[in-house]
Amino acid sequence: MAMNIKRPNGTEDVLPKDVHKWNTVEKIARETAESFGFSEIRIPTFENTDLFLRSVGETTDVVQKEMYTVKAKETEFTLRPEGTAGTIRAMLQNGLLNEALPQKVFYMLSCFRHERPQAGRLREFHQFGLEMAGSAAPTADAEVISLAKTLLTRLGLKNIELYINSIGCPSCRAKYHEALKAYFEPHKEELCDTCKERLVKNPMRLLDCKSPICQEIAKDAPLITDYLCEECDDHFKKLQAYLTNLGIEYKVNPKIVRGLDYYTKTVFEFVTTEIGAQGTVCGGGRYDGLIEQLGGQHIPALGFAMGIERLLLVMDKQGCDYLTPKKCDIYFATMGDAALEKAMELTKGLREFGYCAEYDLMGRGIKAQMKYANKIGAAYTVVLGDNELAEGKARLKEMESGNETEILLNDKFTTNFENEYFNKVLDIMDDENGSMFAFTGEDK
Repeated sequence: MAMNIKRPNGTEDVLPKDVHKWNTVEKIARETAESFGFSEIRIPTFENTDLFLRSVGETTDVVQKEMYTVKAKETEFTLRPEGTAGTIRAMLQNGLLNEALPQKVFYMLSCFRHERPQAGRLREFHQFGLEMAGSAAPTADAEVISLAKTLLTRLGLKNIELYINSIGCPSCRAKYHEALKAYFEPHKEELCDTCKERLVKNPMRLLDCKSPICQEIAKDAPLITDYLCEECDDHFKKLQAYLTNLGIEYKVNPKIVRGLDYYTKTVFEFVTTEIGAQGTVCGGGRYDGLIEQLGGQHIPALGFAMGIERLLLVMDKQGCDYLTPKKCDIYFATMGDAALEKAMELTKGLREFGYCAEYDLMGRGIKAQMKYANKIGAAYTVVLGDNELAEGKARLKEMESGNETEILLNDKFTTNFENEYFNKVLDIMDDENGSMFAFTGEDK
């Protein structure tokens, strides 16, 4: 019996027709990060499980319910559920934090969480993220948020709102935890089993529960902004002033706590209402104690991550522009072995200059070859047969207009094709520029 093997639940295939969308996000993300002075880093797909237990937090949903952990003989490791912990581990292990500060890195990677698959939430998903280590100043928070805002704008996204909050430092958060415990204790029996445990270990996580009952109980809970110490309050106020100075609109949302334990002080989210419940397209904040927690010195740090699948959902919904997919520049339709060998020779020269050049690999007839050239969107075609080889020239056909020009089949072929190609590009630019200055109706 034939096997019917399908992709694992919660994963997606990215087909050739859609890859240009991913390339668009990745190209703009990379260029934006580099314009802010960030450099790319690449880290392993899996890490020692202890890394995530220590950094992400044992009371988080990620650690308790969602990690993919593998045991092989005496070794245990976990597929990364997020990018920050592995990146900070790499910065520590490779001595980056001993170099000039701040250290600024970005990454594009796949992550893995065992969740119920739905639109915008997969078990294998992809992130663009970045980390900045070394600065405790609120200007660094504003810089990171500004980078995220700049990227979203360059991608063409609209109707994206920025929400910010401060969850304080360990000192003021301890007082806030006591206030939360006092508030939730009378409702303990109504809470879900997970939140009953959180009430003891990390009461702030109750504010992030997805249970409707827990959400209803939490709606009147004390706000962290009322418990900030003087330093955290000053940091948060300065951040707001810097964002205003940069012209970045925001709303303070005291209920944002983020889903991972390593955050301190500033947390933020960029949110849209256009893709349903999974509307957060970017989340981040400050984690000043994480590096020390992982064995380094006390070095403040912050960053964010964007889900690429969610970005693409919003971009498709809003009709954003993507980079044009690369198509065939020239296709050779051949008749006979000699013509095929000539086509192989000519395509080799064209490809060395960066052109996408193709010829028949299926043994099709000339009519079927031309039909194939249309399907792949070839910009130009050349038909080669015994007559063309004997005369040393052929007809170069521009497929969109049907215009034909004569072209020599000699060592100047690539140069002559390049001249024809760029003349067409210049004609298109002239037409576009002309339309910009054209008047409609009577001249004024």
